[in-house]
Amino acid sequence: MGNLFGRKKQSRVTEQDRAILQLKQQRDKLRQYQKRVTPQLERERALARQLLRDGRKERAKLLLKKKRYREQLLDRTENQISSLEAMVQSIEFTQIEMKVMEGLQVGNECLNKMHQVMSIEEVERILDETQEAVEYQRQIDELLAGNFTQEDEDAILEELNAITQEQMELPEVPSEPLPDRNPEAPAKARSRQAELVAAS
Repeated sequence: MGNLFGRKKQSRVTEQDRAILQLKQQRDKLRQYQKRVTPQLERERALARQLLRDGRKERAKLLLKKKRYREQLLDRTENQISSLEAMVQSIEFTQIEMKVMEGLQVGNECLNKMHQVMSIEEVERILDETQEAVEYQRQIDELLAGNFTQEDEDAILEELNAITQEQMELPEVPSEPLPDRNPEAPAKARSRQAELVAAS
C-alpha cells in the first residue's frame, strides 16, 4: 500500500551513517559492561577483606587475581571505547570533508559554465559599450545642465522675455474712484440677524 506508484523511496541513510551507528552501539555496549563490572570489583575487594579476616588467605588471593583480571579487562574496554570514539569522529569529519569537496566541485562546474558563456572578449566588448553609453549620457547631461555659450544664454533670455511679455495682459485700471464702504450697513445686518434669532 505504501508503494502505491511502484517506486521505492530512496533512503537518506548512507553506508557511513550505518557504520557510525554500529560503532556507537558497540561503544554503548562497552560502557554498559563497565557500569556492570565496576560495582562487582568493589564487592570482590570487600569480600577479599572479609576472607582475610576469616583466615582464608588462599581464597582471598584467588579472588584478588580474578579482580585484577577484570580490572585489566576494564582498561582494555576503556581503550576500545576511545578507539571507537576516534573512529566515529574520523568518519564524521570525513563526511564533512566530502560535502565540502562536493560543494567545491559544483562551484567549479558552475564557474566553468559561466566562463563558457562569457569569454574575455565578450566582457571587454560589454565594458566598451558601457563606457560609450556613459560618455554619451555625460554629453547629454552637460547639454541639459547649462553648459551653453554666451550667445546661447542671450538667445534663451530674449526668448524668455518675449514669452513673458506675450502672456502678461494686465486688466485695465478703472479711471473712476472706487465707492466708499458704508460702515452702517454691516451694523444693520447684525441687528436684523439678532432679531431673527430672538424670534425663533
